[in-house]
Amino acid sequence: MAVTVAKMTKSELKEMIESTVEKKLLQLLGDSDQGLVLRRAIKDRLARQRKAVVAGERGESLTAIVKRLELN
Repeated sequence: MAVTVAKMTKSELKEMIESTVEKKLLQLLGDSDQGLVLRRAIKDRLARQRKAVVAGERGESLTAIVKRLELN
């Protein structure tokens, strides 16, 4: 069904423009890694890092970073 812009409401036009811009941005800036396979070694390293962070062995709290950078 073809509708001319003149017959569209303001909200319909806004929705159409937002949808078009979103589709184009996804096309241009989409995930460039999509479809690639993550190597087993990388998966293992990420799992080890996550465990270390959960155990408090890695990482720094946001509060500590704010204080260290004097952002408060």
